[in-house]
Amino acid sequence: MSRSMRAANLYAPGDLRVEHVPMPKPGRNEVLLKVKACGVCGSDISRIMDMGTYRYPTIPGHEFSGEVVACGLDVEKAKMPEKVTVVPLIPCQRCRYCRIGDHHLCEQYSYLGSRRDGAFAEYVKVPAMNVVPLPKNVDFDLGAMTDPAAVALHAVRKLNIRPGDRVAVFGVGAIGAFALQWAKIIGAGETIAVDVVPKRLGVASHLGADLCINGGIEDPVEAIKNHTQGGGVDRTLELAGDPTTQEQSVLVTAKRGSCVWAGISHRSLTISEKAVDDILRKEMTVKGSWNSSYTPLVNDWETALSFMGKGRLRADNIISHRLPLAEVPEALKMMQARRVYYNKVMFFPEMP
Repeated sequence: MSRSMRAANLYAPGDLRVEHVPMPKPGRNEVLLKVKACGVCGSDISRIMDMGTYRYPTIPGHEFSGEVVACGLDVEKAKMPEKVTVVPLIPCQRCRYCRIGDHHLCEQYSYLGSRRDGAFAEYVKVPAMNVVPLPKNVDFDLGAMTDPAAVALHAVRKLNIRPGDRVAVFGVGAIGAFALQWAKIIGAGETIAVDVVPKRLGVASHLGADLCINGGIEDPVEAIKNHTQGGGVDRTLELAGDPTTQEQSVLVTAKRGSCVWAGISHRSLTISEKAVDDILRKEMTVKGSWNSSYTPLVNDWETALSFMGKGRLRADNIISHRLPLAEVPEALKMMQARRVYYNKVMFFPEMP
């Protein structure tokens, strides 16, 4: 095995360079993966281009799949699956939230791709405990999308959907596309997709959304109120991470309905008197959702992979770009500038 590899290294916000770096060596409780596919999360764009990581240089990338090629001294290779994806959050295992199994709320966590090197590379080392085996019929492309599928499930669980509920999803990128499917799987009677990108709405429709609303052309609040004869929807999920859609998600939610915010905005929010009045008078439940659960009792990752393996959770047309590792810097610039349509951009280190 070569002692060096190609990787996209971040030296400062916006300064991402594809270069040769030393091959990582797995620690005692780690494994080395050959990266087969790695997607770009929406959070990666601001992290790489504006905010930066927690140390430099850092190899970004946390949505990935690969093959286990080497194991640390305390990891039994024979018991380790070959074809895997990886939970990117590395819990401390000591804080009060880790002790009760809420690892996603860990107070001292590490994270692949921002706090330690991630998978925009040919190889990556990861904790053995974070490895999740892929079912035989889930390919590497789909396996690299387990993270957004699990994040979507984690948020949809918080909606407390009842059979027949109307569910609206604001922002139907990859996570939103999975969220619409989860809502139907759990029992939603009707799903409504809201976005400003027509092609994303096309993907949502293809994956089963009953109604698609282009928020750049018509007012989603008015459209949903007209569609529901003024009553609104029972459950609303906000994934766009925009102050406008955060308020809109409140305004379209029905009495005693639930609204979950999972989109990251990095902006302040001042909501209108009408929205505040709605929360009070409708006795709404407004919740936040963060990351995903990976515990023996609630495992969003294994559930997502199970439904993928059965063909019930699909990713048709969600991947908009399939690119080699060399194109990582230009692709991030394209995504930041929104020069062309994109949904899930996926990198393949083995692609020439």
